[in-house]
Amino acid sequence: MKPNSLFLRGAVFTLLLAASYSIAQAKNFVTPKAYLFGFSASFNDSIIYFTDIQEVDSVWFTEKKKMLAGRSNYSNQLRSYCADKLNQPRRTCVVMGDAKLKNVEKKYEKMKKMYLHNKKATYDVRFIKEEDFKFQAVYMADEGTNEVVAKPEKNKKERPKKDGKRPPHDGKMPPPNK
Repeated sequence: MKPNSLFLRGAVFTLLLAASYSIAQAKNFVTPKAYLFGFSASFNDSIIYFTDIQEVDSVWFTEKKKMLAGRSNYSNQLRSYCADKLNQPRRTCVVMGDAKLKNVEKKYEKMKKMYLHNKKATYDVRFIKEEDFKFQAVYMADEGTNEVVAKPEKNKKERPKKDGKRPPHDGKMPPPNK
């Protein structure tokens, strides 16, 4: 495999994932905090950038698939940083996030492993520190409403109270109450 073929496959996968997502069809909810990291690459060189995992306040997710809403807005923040500060325009930028730090750390390690420990291709992996670049929260409420929607809470099914009328697990009926 050529060095850029692995990169090309990753970029195509990312673009397909981004294209399949539509903000207009999904209802969004906000979480008090979430964890994001960014990835930036170019088809013209072998330099790969990773941001640190960052805690961001008031991040929106889609209700149906629990995906980061407005990923393109976060990607544009990273893209403009690369163009302005790193003097590298036209980079493909991807942002991944989750409300749980553990899930984001798994994704982060998997992507780092793909580019750092790749024996078939050599990439120049560089890291962008949080002091240099920080994601800004993006407001993603539906245009028809002005209120912030809280994360829907899970309703636990209530068990019926034991009143002695139902047989226990052994099948024997209890004596009637007097």
